[in-house]
Amino acid sequence: MVADSNKKVNFFTRISNFLVSRETKKVNAFGVVTFLLIGFFVTLLVIKGLWGFIIPDLFPGAVKQGLIAKSISWATAMKVALLLVLLKAGRS
Repeated sequence: MVADSNKKVNFFTRISNFLVSRETKKVNAFGVVTFLLIGFFVTLLVIKGLWGFIIPDLFPGAVKQGLIAKSISWATAMKVALLLVLLKAGRS
């Protein structure tokens, strides 16, 4: 159990070292932008990948009537991912 907590601390230490310079204690803009882009693309892939499995099962009547799309395009997934990333950034 101790090894698991050390791995978590080590992971978060690495992330914080990537985002903030140890020497100057200033925020590394490249690290922050990279971190946000990775989060955005992971969110994009999850939305696009899971939409077709989840939405038709949750809302079968709405999908049948055409009120909700059964599948979405990459552009639509990008818009939803951008909305989720912005909502998450607003909570921080």
